[in-house]
Amino acid sequence: MTAFMHHFAFEFKAGLRNATLLMMNYLFPLGFYVIIGLVMTQINPGFKQLLVPAMIVFVGMASALLGLPGPLVEQREAGIFRTFKINGVPALSILVIPALTTILHTLIASAIITATAAPFFGGAMPMHWGSFIGIALLTVFSFGALGALIGVVSANSRATVLWSQLIFLPSMLLGGLMMPLNLLPKSVLAVSALLPPARAMQALQGLAFGQETTLNPAVSVGVLAVTAVLAFGLAIYLFNWDRVNQVRRGHPLMALIVLLPGVIGIFLG
Repeated sequence: MTAFMHHFAFEFKAGLRNATLLMMNYLFPLGFYVIIGLVMTQINPGFKQLLVPAMIVFVGMASALLGLPGPLVEQREAGIFRTFKINGVPALSILVIPALTTILHTLIASAIITATAAPFFGGAMPMHWGSFIGIALLTVFSFGALGALIGVVSANSRATVLWSQLIFLPSMLLGGLMMPLNLLPKSVLAVSALLPPARAMQALQGLAFGQETTLNPAVSVGVLAVTAVLAFGLAIYLFNWDRVNQVRRGHPLMALIVLLPGVIGIFLG
């Protein structure tokens, strides 16, 4: 446990000292939040109802999907994981600790957004704080698991960018962050239902903010929970220590199984 805590503290401090991680964990998402708060709430006053949930989901995507996978691949390519293996560090810790530190950074940034959205930009506050906290935790945990899975299956740092953007960019357009899902064409609504950020938005809006939703918020919570467990389980199963002595037990394309909860969710609502 002492070794785990030392490793955790080191990774957490790295998130503040490393320029790239500091950018992805705080500067980029919080800077985007300020710009959106200043601009979107003036262009569309109705966006104040979306500001807090949308920015919490955005922080999770920026930190976990864009920031987490890269360092995992870089450490594997540099042989750091091999050193951990020699010293008896289990693969579970190698994945859990970066994911947990990223989640903690995400929660800190989310708390800043929640505390400042109403006084600075007139953002709506949750009606049900218990649901808000629970769904926010589930959201960042599911994104952290997806980020770990992307880092495990990516062959190199350039691949992490590709896989991360395959989730990030469609989520920005179709995930309900910038506009409600009910404004999207029905032809693309099924694509939205596949995206974990869209499910997170619907769960937050429906269960925490008491707003009308297009997708069933209870189903969305279930999809997020199953996605989180499935993504992290696949990350552990597909993990390999380095690119030379691979011990991965399955093909990286097995990671596509993580889409299964979203596919089932399309039929449930």
